[in-house]
Amino acid sequence: MALWVSEGAPAAQNIAVRISAKADYAVRAAIVLAAASSSGPLKAEAIARSQEIPLKFLLNILSDLKHSRIVSSHRGAQGGFQLARRASEITVADVIRAVEGPLASIHAILPENVRYPAPSEPLQQVWIAVRVSLRSVLEAVTIADLASGSLPESVLTLSSTPGAWTVRRRSVD
Repeated sequence: MALWVSEGAPAAQNIAVRISAKADYAVRAAIVLAAASSSGPLKAEAIARSQEIPLKFLLNILSDLKHSRIVSSHRGAQGGFQLARRASEITVADVIRAVEGPLASIHAILPENVRYPAPSEPLQQVWIAVRVSLRSVLEAVTIADLASGSLPESVLTLSSTPGAWTVRRRSVD
């Protein structure tokens, strides 16, 4: 997931927080592995089938997760993938960073490294605040929380805020 800023777009539609298919699939795969942790390693094919994820795409995601030490793999007939540590120790932010990199970037630059000419200087603080906001949710939710269906109270509160489920569209003049 990244905070993408669209160049040349009017200010009202300038910011979009997008969750990529890769990030979504990676988190879903981790949840499946957490739910099946007592059963031993799972084959990539079983994960792909259960979550309707293209197998080739999932294999690339699992490779990223393995490289980041979120999952481990085992060869052989009884082999497959499993979480490399307890699901309660892996946050959604960890998984997203493993497959996407930083949670927020502007033109592939981290918010703290962006410099704007006057009068736009305060915009950097807005992007940093957005990153803090993302972290407050994504670092609070573990894969164990998702696998058990028990989300932190702070997330439940945010998702039940009036307007949280309402899509806001750009205004048309």
